[in-house]
Amino acid sequence: MCRDCDAAVADEAQRCEACGSPRIVRHPELFSLAIAHLDCDAFYASVEKRDRPELADKPLIVGGGRRGVVTAACYVARTYGVRSAMPMFKALALCPHAVVIRPDMAKYVEAGRAVRSLMERLTPLVQPLSIDEAVLDLTGTEALHQAPPAVVLARLARDVEREVRVTVSIGLAPNRMLAKMAAERDKPRGFAVIGQADAASVLAPMPVSALPGVGPKAAARLAAKGFVTLGQIAILPPPAALRALGDDGPALAAMARGEDGRAVDPSREAKSISAETTFNDDLSALADLERALWPLAEKLSGRLKAKGLAAGGVTLKLKTSGFVSRTRHARLPEPTQMADTLFAAARGLLAREATGARFRLIGIGADPLADGRDADRGDLADPAAPKRKAMDQAMDRLREKFGSGVIGKGRGLR
Repeated sequence: MCRDCDAAVADEAQRCEACGSPRIVRHPELFSLAIAHLDCDAFYASVEKRDRPELADKPLIVGGGRRGVVTAACYVARTYGVRSAMPMFKALALCPHAVVIRPDMAKYVEAGRAVRSLMERLTPLVQPLSIDEAVLDLTGTEALHQAPPAVVLARLARDVEREVRVTVSIGLAPNRMLAKMAAERDKPRGFAVIGQADAASVLAPMPVSALPGVGPKAAARLAAKGFVTLGQIAILPPPAALRALGDDGPALAAMARGEDGRAVDPSREAKSISAETTFNDDLSALADLERALWPLAEKLSGRLKAKGLAAGGVTLKLKTSGFVSRTRHARLPEPTQMADTLFAAARGLLAREATGARFRLIGIGADPLADGRDADRGDLADPAAPKRKAMDQAMDRLREKFGSGVIGKGRGLR
């Protein structure tokens, strides 16, 4: 199939006879598979380049702060070795001429929603995994679209490029795990297929770390037992996998064979939402830490509102100068979306931790999450809550109309 015009292509053709495109996708199961994984390519950086065309061919890093980390790197920057989550000082040492832009989450959320809207036109079975990534189940949609899922997905990729002006990579497979692995094989602007028949042979040479949930420590433990590739695990029957790898052995062996029974669940929600920042210099004074905490509470409030969610509790995250993490949690009397309430709860936790230790990072999260419609209703113990909520909503309307900096609380002033 030609990915640029949907035309059928001869088996040995290198270009589409209809449009001349070399972007051909071939697989024996191409038109019978229906589970897809869609991942936007270098999403934050792509959105920034979309809005600033003069950066199209320049290395771009989204991040910032001398001690911060890379949030996203464009593919030009990646050729220099820059990667997401890399410390900024290391990224700039590898690519000193890179353009650095601070993240603009509101803009990325808007673009992510536009991509999701295009996916939801195709099937109700869309499970978002992050702002720029989702899995789709197109089973049974061929009659509706008058085309098999592979053709519909190729059209979706073109629609995203035309309407949102970012690119995506798509993996097509018989299950979620294989679809995700396929999506990683052909980035950027990729369209890769792993079928049921070739899953075992495709996975066999891959390292064990390719499996979901197998991080560096787990991979090292498996290597110590002689398991380096997925093929070495895949051949184990359940009793042998249990003996060799413990309670998780049979499940690992099944995944190594390409087996995954998870359904696409559009009702599945994020377990938590958070915001954090790394300081340019370590902070220890409570007043300094509070000043850093307030904009994070505002950011968390905005993210909750954007998703129609509320915080049933607040989590404070701190990382000391020695890279030791501290996490503290407090439940709230009622769910909230308001930055003031989030800040007050986190400030109480912070006051107990700011006893002289120097911190390099602070973060605030909402956990558990609740329905936003239940937020900030107030009760006899807090009858002023609806009034504060109305004021908060009025501020949101002003920001939406005139920009995020048009109004703010006094504690946000320097």
